[in-house]
Amino acid sequence: MKHYPPESKAETVALYQSRPGAAIRSVAADLGVNPETLRNWVRAAGASQPRGRRTPVTGLV
Repeated sequence: MKHYPPESKAETVALYQSRPGAAIRSVAADLGVNPETLRNWVRAAGASQPRGRRTPVTGLV
């Protein structure tokens, strides 16, 4: 298992946040980081926001 310094994690999360149209998968691939690792860092930083092509559910009672 690789260990990343906190500064590296913070920079990676900041890069992800600066690319609002990009998926975690693509940012992780660009940086050579496992997508689940990046997803965990984003969640830990409180930066997790819904993205992607999800369609909101409407009309529920």
